[in-house]
Amino acid sequence: MQLLDGKKLSKKIELQVAKDVKTLKDTCGCTPGLAVVLVGHDEASAAYVNMKKKACDRVGFYSVTHEMPENISQETIENTIQMMNNNKSIDGILIQLPLPKQIDTTKILELVNPAKDVDGFHPFNVGRLTTGLDGFVPCTPLGVMELLKEYDIDVKGKNCVVVGASNIVGKPMASLLLNADATVEVCHIFTDDLKKHTLNADIILVGVGVINLIKEDMVKNDVIIVDIGINRAENGKLVGDVDFFKR
Repeated sequence: MQLLDGKKLSKKIELQVAKDVKTLKDTCGCTPGLAVVLVGHDEASAAYVNMKKKACDRVGFYSVTHEMPENISQETIENTIQMMNNNKSIDGILIQLPLPKQIDTTKILELVNPAKDVDGFHPFNVGRLTTGLDGFVPCTPLGVMELLKEYDIDVKGKNCVVVGASNIVGKPMASLLLNADATVEVCHIFTDDLKKHTLNADIILVGVGVINLIKEDMVKNDVIIVDIGINRAENGKLVGDVDFFKR
């Protein structure tokens, strides 16, 4: 069994980005700028934003976080996004999800300038992804494709089962695989008999937030599994969606 080391790849990519940023600064004096909108006091969201800020610091990006209270108005967030759209020092905008119930999330995401929509959530970028055109792509599925590439795993013609159909992971993951000529099935909460689908998969990509969803008897020999899930177990340990087993 071979483990696909995502942490090792992320460090490799980060080093390359840092070199590219330095070159950019040396040649034109430009510093890439990233702005994040964080609403409320959700611990997980705050932790994600903090990790993003640290990553920006490591590679030499300029970054700013707009922290807003839970009871923020739609208008206030919209005004902040418009300000960031017009700010030439900001190259990328991230809206940390989820947003509070009183906020129209779809409208907020659509308000972000597609040229600064580095999360790839704007319908413009979603459309370009599904039609195989260049554009911003959600980072998690894009990272999965980079991981497969790093280990010379060619998905062309392979039976790939994506477990999860979210707009953030599952759907863009399926689109990227289709664009790479894979044969793709998307399974979700309403799929009848998940095991029937996963047993035929050459590659399984799962990200639904269910501990131990994929078990050993649900996969064939020599299957490639990418566990995208992240869960907090009862003992406090971070675990994925796959019941880890060795063959």
